[in-house]
Amino acid sequence: MSDLAKTALFDEHLLLQGKMVPFAGFAMPVQYKNGALKEYTFVREGGAGLFDITHMGQARVTGPDALAFLQYVSTNDVSKLEEGQVQYSALLNDAGSFIDDITSYKISDREFYLCINAANRHKDVAHLLTQAEAFDVVFTDESDDTTLLALQGAAAQAALQPLVDGDLESIAYYKFAQVKVCGVDGIISRTGYTGEDGFEIYIPNSSAIATWKQLLANGAEAIGLAARDMLRTEMGYALYGHEISDAVTPVEAKLMWITKLDKGDFIGSEAVQARRISGAHKRLIALKLTARGIPREHYKVFVDGVESGEVTSGMHSPMAGGVALAYVKPEHAELGELAVEIRGKLVAAERTTLPFVRSNVRR
Repeated sequence: MSDLAKTALFDEHLLLQGKMVPFAGFAMPVQYKNGALKEYTFVREGGAGLFDITHMGQARVTGPDALAFLQYVSTNDVSKLEEGQVQYSALLNDAGSFIDDITSYKISDREFYLCINAANRHKDVAHLLTQAEAFDVVFTDESDDTTLLALQGAAAQAALQPLVDGDLESIAYYKFAQVKVCGVDGIISRTGYTGEDGFEIYIPNSSAIATWKQLLANGAEAIGLAARDMLRTEMGYALYGHEISDAVTPVEAKLMWITKLDKGDFIGSEAVQARRISGAHKRLIALKLTARGIPREHYKVFVDGVESGEVTSGMHSPMAGGVALAYVKPEHAELGELAVEIRGKLVAAERTTLPFVRSNVRR
C-alpha cells in the first residue's frame, strides 16, 4: 500500500489492529479486530462509533459571489440556508446527471464550506475551479490539511462534549458550529451517514491524533468502512457509484427533493426538467427479501419473471434481513412480483419504504 495516501491517523489504525484496504486512493480501515458486525452493533445499540473519514474532501468558497456561485453549480436552493446551517445537495453536469453529491455549510453570505465525496475529490475540485472563473470568488481545496471524523451513536454527545468549548446540545440536526476541539479551531456539525445521532468533526491534521485518542478514552470505539456501509445501506442513503452516477439524473435517483428547478438556472437544470417531463429511464426502489438470501450489488432484479434491473446496494441487515436498493424499469417500480437472482435462483422480494430500520437522528 506504499502508493496509497495515508490519513494522519494511519498509525493509530494499525495500533488498533485495523485491517487496511485501498479506498478512494487512501489506505483505510475496513474493520478492526472485533469485526464489522460488532462495530455495527455498537453504533446501533447506543455506543459512540468513531470513524476516520478523512478520505472525504473539504473546500472553502469565499468572496462577494459565493452565494451566486453555489446557486449555479449545485442543485439545492442555497439562498434558503441560514448561517450555521448545513444543506445536502448535488453537482450535476450539463446532461443533468451526477458529478457528485455534497454538503454545503453556510458560514456567511460570502463564505461557505463544502464536503465532497472521497472518490470524486479531484474531479469535483477541477470542475468547481473551472466554474469559479466566471464568479468573484476564491475556491480553496483544504482537503490535504483537514482531518474529518464522524462520531455516531446515542453516546456521541457525551463522548465529545468534554473536548469542545461550546454547548453541543445547542447544535440542532443539520446545523454546525465553529468551536475549539481539544483547544484547536474546528467545525462540528450534527450530521452523519448512519441514521444515528452524532457529529462530523473537521479539525487540522495536527490535532487529529490527540482528538482521536481523547474520544477513545471517553468511551468511543473505532469503526471501519464495512460497518459504515452497513449503517448507510440500512438508511437508504445514496452513495456515488451505486445509487448516483453520471448515468442517472435526480429524477431516476429520487433526489428531486434536493433539486430546486424553481430557483433559477443552474448546471444541468434544463436537462433535469426535460427528463422529468419525458419520464425516468429507470427508477430506484427499496426492496426486502421475503426468503433467505443476501441481495448483493449488481445482482439482477426480476419483475414477473422478466429481468428489470439490478441491485445498487444490498446486504443482510441484522435488524431487517435481506435488504437492497435497486434500479428497475419505470413500469416495474410499483407493480409486479419482485425477485432477486442469487446464485442462479430467483429469491422472492417485496417493495418497501425507507429507511429499512428506524432512524434515530435528532430532528
